[in-house]
Amino acid sequence: MIRLEQDSGLWIATIDRPDKANSLTGAMLEELCNIAERASDARALILTGQGRVFSAGADLDEARAGLATSPLWERLSGAINGLPGLTIAALNGTLAGGAMGMALACDLRIAVPAAKFFYPVMKLGFLPQPSDPQRMAALIGPARAKMILMGGQKITADEALSWGLVDRICEADALLDSARDIAADTIAQDPEIASAIKALIPR
Repeated sequence: MIRLEQDSGLWIATIDRPDKANSLTGAMLEELCNIAERASDARALILTGQGRVFSAGADLDEARAGLATSPLWERLSGAINGLPGLTIAALNGTLAGGAMGMALACDLRIAVPAAKFFYPVMKLGFLPQPSDPQRMAALIGPARAKMILMGGQKITADEALSWGLVDRICEADALLDSARDIAADTIAQDPEIASAIKALIPR
């Protein structure tokens, strides 16, 4: 349920469980972790989803069994954050719950106009993964991070763009082409240049 395409230094990992809103099982999370941990060989990594939702977070049945607080979420976001190449979350739809962490860990986030963003940890009585609030606050500021994490607010794509949670809004049929275009210069250049530039920019 995770598809991986590799072409000339570009890796595209697609969450492919649209009948379940791309909710993630433990096995799917493990697979994403393994991809991210191997992607040091990639010059660019794009994360996206199949269908109209990027990911609804943890699979409901597995969440009740403990997946919602699994260390796999932090392992995944840490692996993405540590990659030397360019990482892009191409958000084909709504992003919810623990799945927010992998997008926050990416260098860039682009989204379709209909996407919404929410992280209902307060409502569900869970703590977010440790790095997620820090990365979120670095992008949108402490007050807006509290609005999402403590106030439980659903943020539209336009709000997310104006806040800095996403970097560009693209129509659905142009989303992956836009992500590929953004990654093109990085893919074409010596990977040491990309990693050196990335090291100069605070995360």
